[in-house]
Amino acid sequence: MKPPAKWFVLGGIIAGTLDLAYALTFSALRGVPPTRILQAIASGVLGKPSFTGGATTAALGLLLHFLIAVAAAGVFYVASRRFDWLVRHAVVAGIVFGLCVYAVMNAIVLPLSAIPFKLTYAPLALVTDLLSHMFLFGIPIALCVRAGYAGGWGRRG
Repeated sequence: MKPPAKWFVLGGIIAGTLDLAYALTFSALRGVPPTRILQAIASGVLGKPSFTGGATTAALGLLLHFLIAVAAAGVFYVASRRFDWLVRHAVVAGIVFGLCVYAVMNAIVLPLSAIPFKLTYAPLALVTDLLSHMFLFGIPIALCVRAGYAGGWGRRG
């Protein structure tokens, strides 16, 4: 794996792990089991049958979650090659990037997916989701990409 890929993949894995830990914890506090959350992710592709697929569709949801996180980190890396301020100001850029990811997922990706439920935005869930995307998703990606640059692979290399 080339050095840039190593760092943005690491960023995606860290961000995906932190984001999923938040989602599973927040949902557990409301009595929702982890399998149900992972199946909900898979329902974006499978629709309602995802919820009857047991561990198989939960595993698909886990895989999809991390693919999306690594893809998002790849987008940040590509953008950072054009706009070096994303790396110079990684914390601020990560916060903004996390908000952008949240907006794209909720305004475009989820409405176009096969999810069989209506999206709702309860105030507490909305605030915690935004904070999660800012601090647990965007910042780790930005810091990992910055670490890759600091490791010597350069802006244009």
